[in-house]
This record gives sequence, C-alpha cells and structure tokens, in this order.
Amino acid sequence: MRTLFKNAKIYDGTGNASFYGDVLVDGERIVSVQASPNDAAVQATPSDLQSSPNDAAVQSSPNDSAVQSIPSDLATSPNDLQATTPSDCEVIDLQGLSLAPGFIDAHSHNDWFAIRKDPSKYFEPFIRQGICSFVTGNCGLSAIGFEPDSPNADKVGGGLFSYSDAKGTFPSAASFFDAVDGHSPCNIATLVGHCSARASVSGYENRPLTPEEHKRMLDILETSLKEGAAGVSLGLMYEPGIYAPTEELRSIVSLCEKYDRPLTVHPRACSAVSMDYPLLGRPHLLRALDELVEICSGTKVKLEYSHAIFVGRKSFKCKDELVQILHQLRDTGVDAGFDIYDELLGVSTITVVLPAWFRSLSPAQKRNPWVRFKLSVLIKATIILLGFDFSDIQIAYIGPGYEKYEGHSVHEIAVSEGRSDLDMYLELCELSGFAGRVNMGPYSTPEIVSELSRDPLCLYMTDAWVEDHGVQNPAIYDCFPKFLKHSLEGSGDTMPATVRKMSAAVADRFQLKDRGYIREGAYADLTVFDEATLLAGVPDKGASFGIEKVYINGHKVLDGGHIFEESLHCGHAISCK
Repeated sequence: MRTLFKNAKIYDGTGNASFYGDVLVDGERIVSVQASPNDAAVQATPSDLQSSPNDAAVQSSPNDSAVQSIPSDLATSPNDLQATTPSDCEVIDLQGLSLAPGFIDAHSHNDWFAIRKDPSKYFEPFIRQGICSFVTGNCGLSAIGFEPDSPNADKVGGGLFSYSDAKGTFPSAASFFDAVDGHSPCNIATLVGHCSARASVSGYENRPLTPEEHKRMLDILETSLKEGAAGVSLGLMYEPGIYAPTEELRSIVSLCEKYDRPLTVHPRACSAVSMDYPLLGRPHLLRALDELVEICSGTKVKLEYSHAIFVGRKSFKCKDELVQILHQLRDTGVDAGFDIYDELLGVSTITVVLPAWFRSLSPAQKRNPWVRFKLSVLIKATIILLGFDFSDIQIAYIGPGYEKYEGHSVHEIAVSEGRSDLDMYLELCELSGFAGRVNMGPYSTPEIVSELSRDPLCLYMTDAWVEDHGVQNPAIYDCFPKFLKHSLEGSGDTMPATVRKMSAAVADRFQLKDRGYIREGAYADLTVFDEATLLAGVPDKGASFGIEKVYINGHKVLDGGHIFEESLHCGHAISCK
C-alpha cells in the first residue's frame, strides 16, 4: 500500500528551513520527497523566520550535506508525482499542515512497558504527542542486562520498575528485541543499564565489586552492546549504581568508547545540596558533574547528561556553570550533550532525598533514635540550603489502601495527621516498602527551559511513563507539543531546530539507522501537526494538542484524535549493531 502526502509543509529533520512539497510512502519506507516548484514564493511562517546563532551547530549529522537540499530530479510538480503513483495509492492532502519525522523520545523507560502483555495503553498518550520511537533503558534501570539465573533478578528496576504483567523476562538485548519487534505500538531502542547489571552480580550491597563480579558485570554490558543495545546508562542516584566507585565507572566509559556507543548518566546529584556529599562547599550537582569530567577525561566517549534539571530553587544558579562545563568537555574531545523535558517537575522514588548510608541500613537501624536525629539534622540543613522542602514533594503512589495520600504533599499529609514532616515522610517511605513514587518540583523554570532548549547540545525527551495507579506524570500528555508551541511563540528554538532535536538529532546521537529524517529510504515514521492549533493550545491540561496524524513504519496509528488499535503492533525493535 502506498500513501501520498500532498501539499505538506515539510520539516525534514536536517534543521534546515521547511519547504512545501509531497512525500510518497511505499510500505514501511519513504520512496520519494518532492518540493513544490513554487515553494520559494510561499510566505514563510514566523517560526521559519526566527534565527538562532546555534542553528548551524544543532547536533549536525555527517550526512547533512546529502539531505539538506532537494535534488533537482525531485523538485518537480506534485502532479508529476501523482502521475507515477499507482491507482491504489491513498492520497492525503495536508493543505499546508506541517509534516515532520516521527518524534523520538531521547530519554525513556518504556522498555519496561513494551514487554507488557498488552502494551497499548502505555504508549497511547505518547503517540498523541507525535512520538513514534523511544530510546529506553535510561538511568541505569534497563529491563535488559542481567544474568538469567541471578538470585537478585527482583532488584532489577531499582524499585521503580518491575517485570509485573510482562510477557516473560528478557535478560539479553537479543531476547528483548525478539519480544518487542512487531508487538510494540512504537519503535524501541534500548540502552543497557549499569544498575541492572550490577544488581545482577551483587544485589544492592554497598561495597566495591570483587574482581570476579566486576568482570561478570562488564561481560553483561558488553554482550548487550554486541547484540545491539544503543549504549550504556548510569543511574548514580539509584541503588546499586550509587555504590559504584570511580574505577568501576571508568571501566564502563572505556567499554562505551570501544563500541562507540553513548554513555547516558543520571548523576549522583541534580541539586545544589544532596545527601551524598558534605553539605558545605561546591554545589552538589556540580560536584556530580565533576565526577563525570573525571571519569571521561582523556576519552572520546559520547557522554549524554540525562535530564538537565536543577532541583530546588537554590539550584537554579548552577545552570550556567553546568552548561559551560559540558561545552568545555567537547573542547577536550568528549562528545558531550544533554537532554531536557518541557516540564518544571519530575518523578522519582520516594527515597530520592534519603542519603545512601541511611538507605543501606536495616529496618531496625533506621529506627534507631540517634540515626533519626542525625538524619533530621541533615534534612533540615538541606531544606535551608536547597530551597526545597516537604511541601514540594507530592505523593503520587504509596500502595493499595493509601489512595488518600495521592496528590497531596508530604507537608499537607503531616498536618492532617498531626505529625512532623520528617516523621510523616519516613512513615510514608515505610508504608510503601521504600518503593513509593513522588512528583517533585521545582526542577526548573520556564526561563531555564527556554534557554536550554536553544542550546546546540540539547535533545528533547519526556522521561515519563504511564502508571497503573496513582497520580500521573504530566509529561506523558503534552511535553513535545509544548516544545513546538514555545518555538512558535519565540521562547523556544526555531521550528526547524526544534523538530531536529526531537527527531534526527536523536537518531544521529544513538545511531538509529534510517530514523529521524524525511528522505528517500528512511522509515515512514511521520508526524503531522497544525501550527495554528499549537499556538492557540492550552498546555498542562492532561491532554495533547496540535498533533493531527501519526504514522509508524507507514502504518496510520493516529488520525484526528482517533487511535487505530489494529496498528498498535507495528513498532520495530531498533538494534544498533
């Protein structure tokens, strides 16, 4: 079956200005792209007229010179293309609507949901955002990367994710790809997580690995890379990644450099003050970044700093130095970059503000009065230094029977229960088995999001997933439409650069072959959006806006708000071998 998209305003993923033309799809692939002969006479939209000093540098592709212009043999009349099209071709006249490569979420955990027995509901809100593909397995917490006979398999997922309701267990990249190919609603690439591999060999023990364990862990990671994993992810704020010493991390950097695959990193701290460094001195998120500089120094590794956020109001001041350090790393040969979401809060485990030493204690030790006093002093000092307190921690989920706490801050719950904030917080941790979920903020400001979104090292993502219970992360609904809206309003990057940062730049970064571009031979992942509707849209209402149609591998999945359930199996596994 062929599909002809007529009269489209085409953003092809290169970062160049849009052009008007037609795109012909045959099966899963784009077979022809033709510019309208009178394209030059069409008045550009305000977003096209925006200019950015960084446009030329936006995650450029080595093949850009081959794709940034329309070959002369394609610059023919749309009628010429129709004349060569079989009569069974479906013709879709977009009447000037914008056509972009299917969006790619650069930082996701949807590997855990692609393997569910019925994954559809976990992907529907992302499809409504125009997202066709995901780079999953982030923050060290991949669904792959463990020994099949590991006694610690229940610890893979770090308390945030599990194999609940999965079709099976898939410890290797190869087995995972077999499970999701042709069964997932969207395309899935996956990183292999350091936390998953470390948990496999040593559980959550707070100690250096033995030489034998270290070798087994590296073997797990390397096997996944050989089988097509897109890179390795670190989660240095989560167990057991938080326990990894410098030399262990350096060995993972060397592995990524060997295979020329990215190393994505959730750093040890994303705030000016955390529980894992001495309270005074250099801001903790910058100390955590110093650690990344140390382990990457002298290498050419592709370092992707995950979710550039600044937890707590007193952390916002660190933004300029963080960006400066990442740019300086590139000057030394490290291929550094970062990703952001268009949200001011984030989701994490309820234990995220607890120090590593407290998390590693036994239940009896956690209740020791001296331990509680020490923890209380540290947390109170942190609140003062961070500009972030228990009023900023919203309970998303504790467990069955505790629904009354959902949507309320720890402080609100403490007041209603007549407890201190700290005592209430620790009780909520215990009630959830230290595995509850929270929404936290502020992580950023509109001004910070605006500035970072324009940076040439930036990619776009959601870092969101659909939960079965509790309060959802708002990023599942409209994160990508907000990037587009802000571009049109002038507070984001230019529209060509914005589209590139949510498509081809991600594909280039993670070596997702034939994805992210509108060009001959590319997979027909396509997103149609209405710029007028985006501009008029009201964000943060629990729904997407402005996205009109979505095609995944040539299959129509979304049209006018309607999801075609029969197409919710057309996603491919993306192997990066």
